[in-house]
Amino acid sequence: MDEPVVILCGGRGTRLREHTQTIPKPLVEIGGRPILWHVIRIYAAQGFHRFVLCLGHKGELIEQFVQDDGLPEDISVECVQTGEDTPTGGRIARVGDRVRGGRFCATYADGVADIDLHALVDFHAGHGGLATMTVVQPELQFGVARLDGDGVVQGFEEKPQFDGWINGGFFVFEPGALEYIGDDDVLEREPLEKLAAEGRLRAYRHTGFWDCLDTYKDAVLLNDLWEAGRAPWKESA
Repeated sequence: MDEPVVILCGGRGTRLREHTQTIPKPLVEIGGRPILWHVIRIYAAQGFHRFVLCLGHKGELIEQFVQDDGLPEDISVECVQTGEDTPTGGRIARVGDRVRGGRFCATYADGVADIDLHALVDFHAGHGGLATMTVVQPELQFGVARLDGDGVVQGFEEKPQFDGWINGGFFVFEPGALEYIGDDDVLEREPLEKLAAEGRLRAYRHTGFWDCLDTYKDAVLLNDLWEAGRAPWKESA
């Protein structure tokens, strides 16, 4: 695949404080490898070979990982310091010169999925918009009480699947989308909202496995799946 992949690696991971006091969130390990390694492998296994990492908090440790770790040999990885506290949109804007020549992909450094990236890019190419956002229906973290109109509890459903759709990352952008993204923008707010308001943003529904490394509980779940040989995203990598 010719599309470069921008990976947002600048977050502090404050809800993962158990891990991120000494390392940046993208280096928190799943199965003995940083979550960033897993994300890169998902793309590399499906033919993507050029990666631009948007660094921020403790970015020098990510640079060291790229130099020393066992990433696929047939890929190129460019690390770009995009600022300690730059928001997500600003990080993409600051690497615009690296991707401005054509269509590019982008995602977060903490989300894994068994996503078919070729189908995602084909979907994007077919709708003619400027941007595509993968949307997912995660499993809720809590059980849900079923009530009748009088408030009588009729039963419980343990951790049901959310019936709406949320942003799951795994974006595809046309070069023109960069005109909507400023240096101080949070990607998920004004840029995507404006693209949506103009009818230039489409949603790619991913109904398979998806999870993100947001809390310690997520780290335990993803590690358990990997150790048990049941990590769905591994099949995509």
